[in-house]
Formats: sequence, structure tokens, C-alpha cells
Amino acid sequence: MSLVRLNIKGISYSQTQNGAYALILSEVGGERKLPIVIGAFEAQSIAIALEKEIKPPRPLTHDLFKNFSDRFEIVVKQVIIHKLVDGVFYSSIICERDKIEEIIDARTSDAIALALRFKAPIFTYKNILDKAGIYLKTSPKKKSQNISEKEDAVIDELILGTDKESVKSTGVDYSKHNLKELNQMLDQAVANEDYETAARIRDEISKR
Repeated sequence: MSLVRLNIKGISYSQTQNGAYALILSEVGGERKLPIVIGAFEAQSIAIALEKEIKPPRPLTHDLFKNFSDRFEIVVKQVIIHKLVDGVFYSSIICERDKIEEIIDARTSDAIALALRFKAPIFTYKNILDKAGIYLKTSPKKKSQNISEKEDAVIDELILGTDKESVKSTGVDYSKHNLKELNQMLDQAVANEDYETAARIRDEISKR
């Protein structure tokens, strides 16, 4: 089976179900997207790795794993999403130490959070992309945004169709705040290690 490389396009926050997230992976050299429903903590960890402006005062779990691996000279070479069963994606982390390769089973969200930190490529098999990939075309006016309104609508349907436990909403309407206030709130959330709130604020800033 042939492998297809994927890039991370972004993280979608459900517009209708508070606390629900979907990671959007994009096919390299193609138009298909692979949406994966993930938990709040993993969404925060991936968002922080993507957004260089957010720097946690203390290492997150995935940062700790990266530091541990660096100390013992373990390198993550690549991540492969190798199986899809009943809507659940299964992944493997390909590691190397002393020129010996090991394959470690992992949740897809954790594997991708680590791939970002190791700058490792992400792959899936063509048959998985054929089965779960979707075509979402962004209009020219939306090219500057990571996730379009049409994609949000499709992703909402995906999220609402799952039984993943959601996280309670903070109840704060960030659209009412100006950029200066949002940046101050972002700094405060990071200082308090409230990364869920930081991710939401950063998403609102990105929309501006």
C-alpha cells in the first residue's frame, strides 16, 4: 500500500458544540482533507506547537516527552496513520536510537503533537484517505484563513456525529474584545497555564 504525506492545515473549533475540536490534515499534492476529532488537551498541545507566539512557562506533556527523547538521543522519524476502525484512527510513531528503529503504537492526536515537536513527517495509507478523505474547496476570498466557513459546517457535522465527550464552554464571547484586550487576555491565560482559553483567544485573534 502506498503512503500519502499529510500536512496540518489547522484546528477547527466547532461553531455549534462548545469544546469540540477537529484536526484538519491536508493531502500533499492533492485536494483531499482528513478531519480527525480530537480531545481538548491534544488540541491545545497541537495549537501551541503550531502557534510560535504561545510559549508555556512550563513544559506540557508532549514537550516533556520531547525533552526526555532528546536527553536519551531518541528521534521520531515519522508518524503513520495506519488504520481506521469504526471512525477511530490508529497511528504508529517510528522512532530511532543508536540506528535501531522501533515502532510505537499511539493515539493519532498524541502522535501528531509529537511529530510537530520533532518536525517529523506525517503519512497515511492511500486506502485510508480514499475512505475518510473529503473534498473541501476554499473560495478565493477565504484563502487567507486556515479553515473556511464551508469546512466549519462540514466539520460540525462530523463532530456532532461522534460521541466524544465535550468540554464545558468558558461562556466568554471573545468577539466583543478588541485586539489589545485579546492579546492581554492571551498573555494572562498562558501565564495561568490555561491553554484551552489561550487556544480560543488565539483563534479569535487569527480571525481578525
